[in-house]
Amino acid sequence: MVKMEDYGDFETAWCPGCGNFGIRAALIQALTESGLAPHEIVLVSGIGQAAKMPHYLRCNGFNGLHGRSVPAATGIALANHGVKVIVNSGDGCNYGEGGNHFLAALRRNIDITLLVHDNQIYGLTKGQASPTSQQGMVTKAQPEGQRSRAFNPVATAVANKVSFVARGFAGDQKQLAGLIKEAIAHKGFSLVDIMQPCVSFNKVNTWAWYKERCQPLPADHDPADWHAALRQADKFGDAIPTGVIYKNEERKPFSDHFEILARGPLFKQGTDYGALQEIMGKYA
Repeated sequence: MVKMEDYGDFETAWCPGCGNFGIRAALIQALTESGLAPHEIVLVSGIGQAAKMPHYLRCNGFNGLHGRSVPAATGIALANHGVKVIVNSGDGCNYGEGGNHFLAALRRNIDITLLVHDNQIYGLTKGQASPTSQQGMVTKAQPEGQRSRAFNPVATAVANKVSFVARGFAGDQKQLAGLIKEAIAHKGFSLVDIMQPCVSFNKVNTWAWYKERCQPLPADHDPADWHAALRQADKFGDAIPTGVIYKNEERKPFSDHFEILARGPLFKQGTDYGALQEIMGKYA
């Protein structure tokens, strides 16, 4: 039986009060309730405070470059689809430097879970506006206010009809753990965009700001209704809907398009040196 203690207890470099602590607790709860042992998962990250998550759990981990966590996770998932591949990284890492990789993952519907620690700021590099920072936000790097319109990753994912899209809040561990658990169990690309305060560098989107605005979706919301999901995904202001916004059960995961993967994980299949020699001979 898997226990929370199996994932270890580590000293972190996060600031006291950081939303990353709530996300870590919710993730461990979700993994434990799913019955997943540390050796059955791979945590992948890029660069940033959120990207330190693989350092703070006892499990398989991989740190990629800034913005490159999703392609690394894609390779891992295709090479060994016998493990659960979970990406933990921030809004800047995934929606800024990794923006093209995020869009490619939506198009492919790769079978990974993407947990985005969305604090609407670049925390590791001391407070520049990120892609999700609201227009007009004043930072050290934008003293006259953020001029660009904020990117809405949830609406983008729903518009692309990806198979699972949710939004959570680091201050609601019970709901967030449930969302992560459902995302991990889902077959296909799963996005959980997680609202979390950066207590050191974002003085606008604070714990109080999120608590006032984050509200569970209406009980009658149907996540299979694409148009209803688009309407909920577009809401971000005085009210921020949380929960499973969209589910598309009809899309096949990317891996289902490859016959070779039906035989089992690639790393267990060995190498057909005859076929390799034939291919290389074509380039002679």
